[in-house]
Amino acid sequence: MSWEIILFNSTQKINSVVELDENQLEQTNFSGILESSFDRINKKDNYREIIGADFTIDYFVSNEHTSNFMLSLYGENGIYALIELAKKHNWQIYDSGTDGMIDLENPKKNGFENHGKYIEQLVKGKS
Repeated sequence: MSWEIILFNSTQKINSVVELDENQLEQTNFSGILESSFDRINKKDNYREIIGADFTIDYFVSNEHTSNFMLSLYGENGIYALIELAKKHNWQIYDSGTDGMIDLENPKKNGFENHGKYIEQLVKGKS
């Protein structure tokens, strides 16, 4: 299963998306930055698939600058690649599986391991 995350560009430290001040969000060309940051990208119409070492990242290109951008990750290494981009561009990352922000300095704290637990709960719930 994929891991849905949202990139935010905000001057405000986001602790909770519920308390997000939309006036603090900055418009960004996320698609352009992603495409210029990775070497291997499959392109079909407005769909993109970044292929990295043991991960893929899917998203749909936006021709507009936006203050947030949703991606689907497959594989733990994808989050580390995005964390490096986030640090470089002062982005923040929201994890939809845990309903919280990812700690960019300590991603293991609330990253892929918790995503795995979330998926496990979903699978058990379907049994």
